[in-house]
Amino acid sequence: ARPTSAAAMALPVFMFAVGIIGNIIAIAALSGSKQGRKSSAFFALVCGLAITDLLGTCLASPITIATYLDKNVLHDRHLCEFHSFLLLFFGVAGLSIICAMSAERYLAICCPYTYQRWGIGPHFARKCLFCIYLSNIIFCCLPVMGMTESMSQPSKTWCFINWMAHEPLSAAYSFLYASVSFLLILMTIVLNFAVCGTLLIMHRRKIQRPVTRGSTRAHWTALSSGVEAQMMTVLVVTSMVVLGCSAPLVVRVFANQISREDNSHADLKAIRIAAVNAILDPWIYILLRRTLTFHYQTNTHDLPTLYSSININQLTASLPLRPHHNKKTQYIRESIQT
Repeated sequence: ARPTSAAAMALPVFMFAVGIIGNIIAIAALSGSKQGRKSSAFFALVCGLAITDLLGTCLASPITIATYLDKNVLHDRHLCEFHSFLLLFFGVAGLSIICAMSAERYLAICCPYTYQRWGIGPHFARKCLFCIYLSNIIFCCLPVMGMTESMSQPSKTWCFINWMAHEPLSAAYSFLYASVSFLLILMTIVLNFAVCGTLLIMHRRKIQRPVTRGSTRAHWTALSSGVEAQMMTVLVVTSMVVLGCSAPLVVRVFANQISREDNSHADLKAIRIAAVNAILDPWIYILLRRTLTFHYQTNTHDLPTLYSSININQLTASLPLRPHHNKKTQYIRESIQT
């Protein structure tokens, strides 16, 4: 029995170690980034996601490892409720942050004037992270407050809400949690498609529009679209991982509450896939960081020269101005001058 227990414990211990190491390296890599990148809201949200993954791994994994040493660990009601809260919270918090990252890119690329008017920056992003944490803590504390109950699952290695409850209030919470998670996934997909579509249209227009080789406008467009495309690379890859890891658990919540058929094997598989998210996320930042940093430095190498050579009147005059574009033109002038 002991060798079997040791072999079974090897996987959660390995996942715990890789998650801790990966997230620490990712946070260190992000902290060592250029100051210009640190001043963006997107960077603050990426750091927030990395810290969230690290906290989730540090808090939830030790309890899971303890269950392999003693199957009675989760018999303690308070510990079981706490473990259930951790799984609920870090599941929906990760989806909320990735959705916020998608919304930030949508506003920056599709609604730049609104983005500037709202003053979206690192301070705004930190406020957004605080609101995400606060709202999700309250939401995930509802089971502890009596809306539903937390129970040890058949494998005795994790606790979760009673997702086969017959009581209307308990069933309502299961559907509410799954629905909120589904809406976050749907919003993230829609926003990412909108941003990628806008970038594709911008790229096609840039190719079709004849410009001179030394055109300041061409350099300016290439610079902005290049940086945006790099951020979208990180966002799309991270979104694919987060959504891919979170979706199975959301499906299991709906399936269990609707059919009420016990399928503990599928449930265990879904929660393990969700746990892999915190392991994969940091390696996205680590593996893409060198490539993105190289392109970022390449695109921004000639910024001083570009700023000094821009003829503001020529640049803004080339824009297709209409009466309602006057404020946007003024914003471009002020941005270049500063």
